[in-house]
Amino acid sequence: MARFFIDRPIFAWVISLGILLSGFIALRALPIEQYPEVAPPSLAINVVYPGADAETLEQNVTQVIEQQLNGVEGFLYMSSSSRSNGSAAITLTFEAGTDIDIAQTEVQNRLSTVEARLPEEVRRQGITVRQANAGFLLIVALTSKSGNLDTTDLGNIASTQVVDELRRVAGVGDVTLFGSEYAMRIWLDPEKLASYNLSPSAVVAAIREQNAQTAGGSIGALPLQEGQEITATITTENRFATEDEFRRIILRTDEGGASVRLGDVARVEIGAQSYATSTTLNGQPMAGMAIQLATGANALSTAEGVKERMEEIGAGLPSDVAWSVPYDTTPFVEISVEEVVKTLVEAMVLVFLVMFLFLQNWRATLIPTLVVPIALAGACLGLWLFGFSINVLSLFGMVLAIGILVDDAIVVIENVERIMREEGLGPLQATRKAMDQITGAIIGITLVLIAVFIPMSFFPGSTGGIYRQFSVTLSISIFFSAVLALSLTPALCATFLRKEDVQGHDEEAHDDEGADRPVPDGWRGKVEQGRRAMGRFFGRFNRWFGRMTERYGKTNERILNRPMRGFAVFLLLAGLTGLLFFRLPGGFLPTEDQGYVISVVQSPAGSTRERLDEALEPVEEFWAAQEEVEDRVVVRGFSFFGQGQNHAIIFTPLEDWGERSSDQSSAEGLVGRAMGTFMGLDNALAFAIQPPAIQSLGQASGFTMKLQDRAGLGREALTAARDQLLGMAMQSPTLANLRPEDEAPAPQLHVEVDRVNARAMGLSMNDVNNALSINFGSAYANDFNRQGRVLQVLVQADAPHRMTPEDVLSLRIPNAQGALVPFSAFATAEWTAGPPAVARYNGYPAMTLSGTAAPGQSSGAAIAEMEQLASQLPEGIGFEWTGISYEEKQAGGQIGLLLGLSVVIVFLVLAALYESWAVPLSVLLIVPMGVLGAVVFTMLRGLSADIYFNVGLITIIGLAAKNAILIVEFAIEEEAEGKSPMEAVKAAARLRLRPIIMTSLAFILGMVPLVLSSGAGAASRIAVGTGVMGGMIAATAIGIFIIPLLYLLVRTRLGGRKPTPAGHLEGETE
Repeated sequence: MARFFIDRPIFAWVISLGILLSGFIALRALPIEQYPEVAPPSLAINVVYPGADAETLEQNVTQVIEQQLNGVEGFLYMSSSSRSNGSAAITLTFEAGTDIDIAQTEVQNRLSTVEARLPEEVRRQGITVRQANAGFLLIVALTSKSGNLDTTDLGNIASTQVVDELRRVAGVGDVTLFGSEYAMRIWLDPEKLASYNLSPSAVVAAIREQNAQTAGGSIGALPLQEGQEITATITTENRFATEDEFRRIILRTDEGGASVRLGDVARVEIGAQSYATSTTLNGQPMAGMAIQLATGANALSTAEGVKERMEEIGAGLPSDVAWSVPYDTTPFVEISVEEVVKTLVEAMVLVFLVMFLFLQNWRATLIPTLVVPIALAGACLGLWLFGFSINVLSLFGMVLAIGILVDDAIVVIENVERIMREEGLGPLQATRKAMDQITGAIIGITLVLIAVFIPMSFFPGSTGGIYRQFSVTLSISIFFSAVLALSLTPALCATFLRKEDVQGHDEEAHDDEGADRPVPDGWRGKVEQGRRAMGRFFGRFNRWFGRMTERYGKTNERILNRPMRGFAVFLLLAGLTGLLFFRLPGGFLPTEDQGYVISVVQSPAGSTRERLDEALEPVEEFWAAQEEVEDRVVVRGFSFFGQGQNHAIIFTPLEDWGERSSDQSSAEGLVGRAMGTFMGLDNALAFAIQPPAIQSLGQASGFTMKLQDRAGLGREALTAARDQLLGMAMQSPTLANLRPEDEAPAPQLHVEVDRVNARAMGLSMNDVNNALSINFGSAYANDFNRQGRVLQVLVQADAPHRMTPEDVLSLRIPNAQGALVPFSAFATAEWTAGPPAVARYNGYPAMTLSGTAAPGQSSGAAIAEMEQLASQLPEGIGFEWTGISYEEKQAGGQIGLLLGLSVVIVFLVLAALYESWAVPLSVLLIVPMGVLGAVVFTMLRGLSADIYFNVGLITIIGLAAKNAILIVEFAIEEEAEGKSPMEAVKAAARLRLRPIIMTSLAFILGMVPLVLSSGAGAASRIAVGTGVMGGMIAATAIGIFIIPLLYLLVRTRLGGRKPTPAGHLEGETE
């Protein structure tokens, strides 16, 4: 194959340019994102039961739905939360790779079969099923320029003019409105109602009867009476549209014509549909629209689409309304991708310098430099064909690939130059001879490297999704590198290299050559001076490297003369590798500074918005005082860990990473300072959190454990178990920032109805229940039309009449005889406490504990510590991991299998290549030395054995084996020429030292920009580069001595048939 392209260099160029052009076209078509869709897909089911408490909602709605959804195909885990504000959310998470559209259809089909069993009010409100990730992509804010519009006004503008438009943007899964559209609010006065002998349910019935529009039919419809000449549609009065029309609703009329109207017993106004949340931006009222990403959508294109749509909508908004995006997670995505691209360029420059140092002429250096972009273009083409994207992971794969891609070209060039230097052949003849020698080695290295990475692509789950990005990128790059090494590289060597440029690397360079010639004037003189200075530098380098090679040869000879002593050292290092490897703490993905911090504030259970504002004041003051904070978006009534008057969440976007260079200004530093301040609050619980590395795997970094009551022990036993675990965990030095995500019991007013007394007094339970739920909850009567929108009509007692227990007991209801019966005549009320929200996980009552690893500890160590503590809980209390912790547990169990599978496949490939079972052992036994370097470097930097470390280990297997193949292949060829195994391996080791050092150093320096990263996404780049760099340093520094020793021992002690050089499998050609 190589000879074909040596004789037809233009053909080689055509193929290479075809790859480059195709890759460029594919690159323009590839989507750009931070991470691919690696999180398992999920569905969010939301239901509303107005006025219901958490336990009522759980027993009558949530459990019914959960039981119906059990066993949905692809089901992974299910969590639910039933809240005392009458809302419940059920989240179904499916296995990675599940078609979420089919899953949604099945879920909706199951819900339709169970809907009849749900309360009437729940059915009236409807059940929504949406595909959306839990976190927020960005928040769009509407504010008033003059300050005249309040949150309700802004919320209605957002609801009527913006929300529906944004939901239609491609990639938007859902839009959560922090605010509310208008509604017709009917505020009842119970005293006036009683004075007219009217009940709340009579008011609701009157509204439903009179605020209606019926189908009137038509006159003259078929079949016609003979002679009918006209047909016309009958129209009736439309639904009401104004407050006055609602005030005139007739509740009762007397025979004398006197009537009681709605305005006589209620205050009617246009108000908010929901007062549950209120939002401010830097202290000013705003309406917030939180954009949630659809499953599988691209974050960057979705955010861009939202902003473009807002530009269009903005022109039509009222003149006093301004829009902005104060919270946006996509700058981190863009900048982290840009940083990796910059790292890619830096790595290419460093690799070029290493090649120039060793090859010492620009023609030879240019050849592998041309190969890299063509191979990377081929990788882009492969990514496009396989449906992948340009993301941080695939770019990391390209950075790792740079050092590997130049290897094949360097091996070819170095061998061609050696033959030209030693045998005096011209470039064409030298290239032909060189390719005959090393084609087999190139094929062997390529097969081994691809065999190492292929198993990664078949792993399931989210972890498999991450591995797949590296696997496909690296495999495709290596494949194209090999194709180019067998086509373009030899063609360029034969036509581009010149005999006079080849320097004697192993002898003293002629650094004084031409020194006696006069230096020309002008710029030519400066060029000549530079050339001579470079010649002197290369001369000194060559002499130094020659001395090192001599010392290496002597040291290697001493080791080979006493092989068992060297083998004992190898066994000692292998044992040390195993010891350190199992002591390295585990992890999933490093926590990144994503450019924003989230704070959660929770005032005491049962406290009102007024008390929450008091608790928020010092928290807001803290963030306002931090110069790194750009904006403060405060949402009252909502957080990721609960909803209600005592909850709030603060989003604080930070300045650009370039302006926050110190550790104290990083997101982690700010969180630490914030927690130091928040711990001193005595009127609220407040904590600051960083988002997880992958947004769709939860709302916060760290771990999340679900405690379950699996034996039906009751909520008190579950709470006691949680408190016991929390107490033990807070004593552990491995854990930090522990927090229970379930709220403390809140005050509840328990109303006990004496049904016998109520019945004896002429009241039905429907009258009693409706009076309570309408006055103290709210009742959805029906709809009305306003400005082209269909809005709700809601009935509820006015605020002064629902503040105290006495308001409940003084409530009077007319009985069947028309007499007024006070609640106190048949009911009692007493204060109790109960949960504001009830959670379940996989069908069991559950509570949630979250936290992070202590500084200097890994997330894997924190998870192991929590499991050990949870094992001490009473029988019947179980636990499960969820979100990012679940994925980390899955990933931790896979690395052993992944490494083992890669080693086995490489062994089989090498056995087939060399027609020997013994030779692969000498190649693979060097792998522990690479692992040793990776583990030591990772430990020294305080990192953990996360997914990036695992990818690094797989890479090290291939690279360590590559070095071994270069020596083993030449040792086998030397043996084939009649030398003994000892002489053959000595010659091969000395001969291949320079290309091994050159290729390894190129790879190591290519990792330097990753290891020294800073700014957005630096934690991931450091995690990728550190282990691989350490592994390559160890695999090279130890390997150049151990590989010859292992080959010698395998050949002399294990024996077997003489291996066949891989290059000979193709047959020798003239």
